[in-house]
Amino acid sequence: MYRQGSAGVRATARVEARADKGGRTALPVLDGEGPLALRRTRSTTGAARVTLVGAMSGPLGGDRLTVEAAVHEGAALHIGSAAATMALPGQSEAAAHYDVRLSVADDAELHWLPEQLISVHGSDLRVTTRADLAEGARLVLREEQALGRTGEPPGRLTSRLTVRRAGRLLLDQELACGPGAPGGWDGPAVLGGHRAVGQLVVVRPEFEDVKPSAAPVGEWAALTPLAGPGVLVTAVAPDALQVRRALDEALHRLA
Repeated sequence: MYRQGSAGVRATARVEARADKGGRTALPVLDGEGPLALRRTRSTTGAARVTLVGAMSGPLGGDRLTVEAAVHEGAALHIGSAAATMALPGQSEAAAHYDVRLSVADDAELHWLPEQLISVHGSDLRVTTRADLAEGARLVLREEQALGRTGEPPGRLTSRLTVRRAGRLLLDQELACGPGAPGGWDGPAVLGGHRAVGQLVVVRPEFEDVKPSAAPVGEWAALTPLAGPGVLVTAVAPDALQVRRALDEALHRLA
């Protein structure tokens, strides 16, 4: 339920995708609140397409925003966003929270491809993304973070990404950057002074038999097989454009 008070905004957006009798994907649930507005957009395939539109500024300090997407058997759903998400300082000194919960059934497919998240100076945002996949599910998931706007230092950003398949863990990683983050986040072992980072996770049942090998992707990214039918591509670059190009190249290779 959408609420707004002195402690910040509470809002949840929900999407549910089901296959119809004609083999296309219907959206029996498409519900956004407050700053999380959802719009169905045109698709030329059987997959349903949804765009997340920011109806208000944020997330701001103290906000708690949640996006939930469930894709049922036989359905295909592509979710993107209309613009970058900007984490901004708010009146509250509390951290903002942005939680993404994704569920994909057998013989179902989800593409989660939002625009970048920008950590603005003075902000404090905790992002958690969790994907729970059935054994026969397919997933393409991209996350990108830009640390600060042009010419400014970043805010505090903590991002955790967890992917499970059939109840077993495929990936669990966390990155903390900015003021107050553990030491070394900007050193050569992590970001190396760069200000943009991105992750691409692709899970496909056929990767059980034939999985791409570890390899560099251009100058700024690397592909790593996961312990299961999935791969992780990580990109670290001077700017968000280079990160996007690297992840797009990796996705093209995997296609």
